[in-house]
Amino acid sequence: MIKKSVVLFAIILISSLNANYERGQEIFLEKCSSCHGNFIEMKLLKKNFFEKDNKLLNLRSPTVNMLAYAIMDSPKRIGDKEDPEMQQIEIEEYLNTYLRTPDLNNSICEPSIIKYYDEKKSVDYRLSEKDIFSLAVFFMEYKKERLKKNPKKIRVLSNNFNENKLLVEAKETNKKILVYATSKTCHFCKKMDKEVLSLSDIEKEIKKDYIFLKVDIEDFSLPFGLIKEFKGMTPTFFALNDEGELQNKYPGSWNKRDFLIILKENNK
Repeated sequence: MIKKSVVLFAIILISSLNANYERGQEIFLEKCSSCHGNFIEMKLLKKNFFEKDNKLLNLRSPTVNMLAYAIMDSPKRIGDKEDPEMQQIEIEEYLNTYLRTPDLNNSICEPSIIKYYDEKKSVDYRLSEKDIFSLAVFFMEYKKERLKKNPKKIRVLSNNFNENKLLVEAKETNKKILVYATSKTCHFCKKMDKEVLSLSDIEKEIKKDYIFLKVDIEDFSLPFGLIKEFKGMTPTFFALNDEGELQNKYPGSWNKRDFLIILKENNK
């Protein structure tokens, strides 16, 4: 009987949370979305603010995911995730105060990008305590709900990309393994693909001595535990022996001459 009561309570709690999230989302769309735009990838936002001086997107206020990040994950985040009940109360208090008397000096957004935003004017949104509660739930659950609907494309090695098979092949053919970490959005990867890796003599040299693995880090996990060595730079080349052990790592783009040196250096 106790178990059934606990399960029933959990179902009611989840249903209530979902209802409040959906209501919070409605409030955001009705009251806030005209100023605060839709989701934009964090990678693009960083490029816009830190590389392009906001000339790429020309944002005058934070997007919905920037607000959720600021509230929940930024250095100036509100409350403690370990105590969600108290955190929710603190978020409600912050929303109440900021919506009534907005002040950029009291903003929790990244200080270095506040300069791009328009001064927010005080508006009577006519939100009840229940509305503020739902809006707080919306921001608290935003990241989790978005990932639910838009899961990250993290796929462990495909059927044609099996570590054990690769090691067997490497030993049978007496070849080393060369892993190329790339990305669809990497300018220097595209440049190297076109100007170096597509050259017939480079292709011949690679095929002669290596099993070459081109891994798009946005779609696949790096094999052989290389994620521990990967510092986020694309392109990066990892040279491994036929045991799958890392011998050398080469971050950055290379010209034909230097890349040939790399290939020869790891085939001794």
